[in-house]
Amino acid sequence: MRRLIAGILALAMLAPVVEAQADAVQTSHGLSAFGDLKYSADLEHFDYVNPDAPKGGSLTTVSTSAAGTFDSLNGYIVKGDAAAGVGGGENLIFDSLMTRAFDEPDAVYGLVAKHAEFIPNKWVTFQMREEAEFSDGTPVTAEDAKASFDLLKNKGHPAFRLALRDVESAEVLGSHRIKYTFVEGAAARLLPMMVATLPIFSKAYYEENDFTESSLDPPLGSGPYKVGKIVRNKSISFERRDDYWGKDLPVNRGRWNFDTIRFEYFGDHGAALEALMAGAIDLREEFSSKQWATQYDTPAIKEGRVVRDVIDDSRPAGTQGYWINTRREKFSDPRVREAIALAFDFEWSNKALFYGLYTRTNSFFENSPFEAAGKPDETEFELLKPFGDKVSQTVFGEAYEPPVTDGSGRARRNIRKAQKLLDDAGWKLVAGKRVNAGGEPLTIEFLDDSASFARITGPYIQNLKRLGIDANLRQVDRPQYQRRVKEFDYDMIVSRLVFTMTPGPTLTNNFSSAAADEIGSFNLSGIREPVVDALLEKALEADNRDDLYATLRAIDRILRDRHYWVPQWSKGSHTLAYKDKFGFPETKPLLSRGVYDTWWVDPSKSKAD
Repeated sequence: MRRLIAGILALAMLAPVVEAQADAVQTSHGLSAFGDLKYSADLEHFDYVNPDAPKGGSLTTVSTSAAGTFDSLNGYIVKGDAAAGVGGGENLIFDSLMTRAFDEPDAVYGLVAKHAEFIPNKWVTFQMREEAEFSDGTPVTAEDAKASFDLLKNKGHPAFRLALRDVESAEVLGSHRIKYTFVEGAAARLLPMMVATLPIFSKAYYEENDFTESSLDPPLGSGPYKVGKIVRNKSISFERRDDYWGKDLPVNRGRWNFDTIRFEYFGDHGAALEALMAGAIDLREEFSSKQWATQYDTPAIKEGRVVRDVIDDSRPAGTQGYWINTRREKFSDPRVREAIALAFDFEWSNKALFYGLYTRTNSFFENSPFEAAGKPDETEFELLKPFGDKVSQTVFGEAYEPPVTDGSGRARRNIRKAQKLLDDAGWKLVAGKRVNAGGEPLTIEFLDDSASFARITGPYIQNLKRLGIDANLRQVDRPQYQRRVKEFDYDMIVSRLVFTMTPGPTLTNNFSSAAADEIGSFNLSGIREPVVDALLEKALEADNRDDLYATLRAIDRILRDRHYWVPQWSKGSHTLAYKDKFGFPETKPLLSRGVYDTWWVDPSKSKAD
């Protein structure tokens, strides 16, 4: 208590100084959540690139799109299934005001923007480069940046609409000068980086084309690549622009080296692996432990034509699991959800199915500084204490972790505990079936669009049936699956959520009550927890990493205690197989694979293009 009072007094004494600093306009070549920039204004290139990497050749890889197909070149709306490379983490065609440095938690540096001027938590203004151009030679202006913001905030995917809700306006101050103003009192720490990294669309293009409609017409971009050949549902190619306006900027030096990047779509994982070994594609990341352990003893590997590689993945692993849809009344009781989770025997699965390659996921923020462990520390306790009986008292104890089984596949202790939980929740065992007071059976349909998880879900279903739950697996085609997931039309699905080292407004899209009924949001379980909502606001308001991470650990404790998902597994590496044709920098970007933008075709290798 003395420490808390001393801290409050110290803050009170500093308040006038902090306020004076906060009202002073600052100018910077880059932005970060807490002002900690690694690179100075005389940046020559990022440390994780080869500034002299040769240009040329091609990379053909496998799309990792969940849809497994595509019917749109707009990756920023709910409608349609977007092709790889046109949105999100695989955006090759749109520039932004600033671009990420992938060896820092959240720093961004000038791309279209020369620099930023800002008053923290109030507004940020970007001075744009007059030489920036779209691929048709028209200039990239402040009007384009404003139009892009308006489209994303008003008509974009819910992830953007929720993330931008506290950006009050975008204002054009000149042909190449734009100002973003934040809602007064909003948690605006991450908003400058958010608006700085929004894709910049052509205003003129979307005055002629409907932003909200799926289309395979190539949009007008300003980035290092433009859309090339498209074979609908099968492949999409991107061609490097020789006339790309930003190719010599420090943030782009040593990057974007391939003349062509092509994404191929396959009906199943096995076909993609065969294509790699046959030389039809160049690179593939393996996500199946079984295939990685058993399917790579091939002539292509033995002869060195294909390289098998494991590279570190230092990013937060996020969380992968079976997500339970609490929008359905039968899953509203956390005791039911815990019982369902207890029936999943990870230890048996890891031994029998995964060749021991994985570790159990315990946290919503696995492999990160904001993963809760043990009992709450002092900061976490003070964050949780004001909510009193609004949170379970178990949250103040050890962070929930799934009990470990002996790996035999019987999991008797877990099954007994699950049976009692279901009894206590009012789901009684009658003639071998769990029914509620109204005689309705407890049923679970696992929805999937691929047969690859059947070998994992099948044994899980058998354990659920031991509890008297009528469980089954339903496989549907990928378009139907995507539609049902967007509309929350499922009992349980498998999905993975990932986070940056400085999570921000994305958290709202994943865990807030506001996102629970927002079609297309990533609040997969329909989480509605007022305490979590309040803590999310605190997380967004945190003015240092320690407070941010402590708040996220408190959120993690609540979500784990409420059993919204059945945690699965993770691994801290990328398992890649690729043709022996590539060169790559000595230093890998800490928070990215770096394949698309930092690798190159090595002309000295005999098998190179």
